[in-house]
Order: sequence, then structure tokens, then C-alpha cells
Amino acid sequence: MLKIGSLILESNVILGPMAGVTDLPFRLVCKDFGCGMVCSEMISSRALHYEDRKTYKLLETDEKESPLSVQIFGSEPELMAQAAEKIESMNIASVIDINMGCPAPKIVNNNDGSALMKDIKLSEKIITAVRNATKLPVTVKFRKGWEVSSENYLDFGIMCEASGADAVTLHGRTRTQYYSGKADWEAIKKLKDKLSIPVIGNGDIFKFEDIQTMIDKTGVDGVMIARGSLGNPFIFSGITPDRKTLITTALKHLELMVNVKGEHIGMLEARKHMAWYVKGMHGAARIKDLINSISEYDKMKNLMTSLLEEKYEY
Repeated sequence: MLKIGSLILESNVILGPMAGVTDLPFRLVCKDFGCGMVCSEMISSRALHYEDRKTYKLLETDEKESPLSVQIFGSEPELMAQAAEKIESMNIASVIDINMGCPAPKIVNNNDGSALMKDIKLSEKIITAVRNATKLPVTVKFRKGWEVSSENYLDFGIMCEASGADAVTLHGRTRTQYYSGKADWEAIKKLKDKLSIPVIGNGDIFKFEDIQTMIDKTGVDGVMIARGSLGNPFIFSGITPDRKTLITTALKHLELMVNVKGEHIGMLEARKHMAWYVKGMHGAARIKDLINSISEYDKMKNLMTSLLEEKYEY
């Protein structure tokens, strides 16, 4: 159980936001396996301000996935506040999450994401503006700092709490590390010891046992899983899927992709997910080649169904 502001989650294990991954179909699949809260892809506050059609498409939701955290990004306090107001008015979100941790060049080059950790005063204005704009719980996701020489996560976390954040999530790497090396769980522990609001730990959770290990080592209130859920929504439940469960889940995910996005877009975006599901299988490299060559739903369904058999040749 995890309490974030007025929201109480039955499970303290959360799906982390991933651009191009944590869309509605994937969130529904993760919810099926006990994820405590799912998170949207990153939503640009600027794009929302200009009512960009593709951005609104990212906000498609289903009541079955509740509670949903919607993550917004941007570096203009007024637009971030507007985004929070707009999302609250849509009655789709249980939480507004502020992205101050994304390391992608196209994000940081606009002074968004983890670039904000270099400007703590601006970050404070953004969080305060969002806090004042919505009654929903507000959370902030950030990293250890921009680089090793400027790790400021403790001061940053203290600022988040003082600015009205209801919880924070720390990814135990700097921006310059991207996803290389090992996540610093000791930093997560230090932040937890400093704050009175809930701290959620993120980084290097790749199997179910890692969840409890992080909690034991850091004392965090919750755990966020991102890359560890790729092709592995089972991580939220602790089950080790047999082949039937694995492929049946992949087929359900495939069907959701096509139903939500249409066959053309759904199939293009489903390829990476199907490839993640078959990772580690005998003949996986050949199966992935086949997956990436298929554009029709029926053909992909037939290929994945054929994997239900233990004995096959590719």
C-alpha cells in the first residue's frame, strides 16, 4: 500500500513512464498483472497548450487502468500549470507527475527533463505553479543530477517537498549516465532519509525479487519499474510465466494495439513489444526478424500462436 496525497494505492509497485512504450494497451496489460499505478507517456505542456492532435491521442485512457498518473514535461511554469488544469478537467488522471529526469537530447536541448536539475529556482517555480493549479496529487520524477560533479538530488528533493510535491521518484543515475552503469540505490536511501513525503525508487528493477531488495536496502515507500517491464508485465505479479501465459499475454497485447490504434499504426508499434516477449526463446533472433517483416495483424497473430508449441523450427 502507498499513500500519495489523498490517493491510496493497493500496491506500491508502479509502472514508469516510457515514451513510445507506456501507451494505453501496454498500461492495460500491466494492470492485469497487479501494477499499483500506471503512468502515461510524456505529455508536452507546450503541445497541449496548442491543442496538438497527436498529444491528445496520447491521453486516450480506459477506466480499467485506473489509477493513472499523467506525466507532463516543459520548462515554462505557466504552460505546465495550464497542462495540469487541462488534464484534471478531463477526469482521466489520479496523479499529475512532473518530468524532471528525462535524459533524451531532444528533451534536454529545450531545457526540459533532467536539464531542469541545473536550474533549481526554475524547477521550484514549475512545481509551485502546478501545485497551485490542481487539486490532484502532484509528484516529481528526477535523477541524481546532471553529472557526477553536480549531483544535487538531496537539495532538489527537499525543494520538491517544500514546493508542495506529494511524493518524488528518484532514478539512481545522473543525466550523463543515461542508462549505463549501475543505479545508485544508496542515493535513493539518502533521499528517503531526508524527506517526510513518500520516496519512490527507480533503477535496475529487472526481476520481481529486486522490488523487495530495493525496499529493504533503501527503505523507500514505493518502487517504479520501467525497462524491466518490457515484454515482462509479469514482473508486477511475481509469476514466472510458462510459454502459454507468455504467448497468450503477447496475443492479448497485440489485439489491444490493433483495436486502439488501427491495424497499420498498431502493427508498426506492436513489433517491438512482440520482439521483447520472445527475448530468450530458442531461435529468438530469427523470430525477431520475422516479427519485423510483418505488417498484417493476422500474420502476426499466426506467428505468435505458432510459438505456443514447444517444438518449432525457424
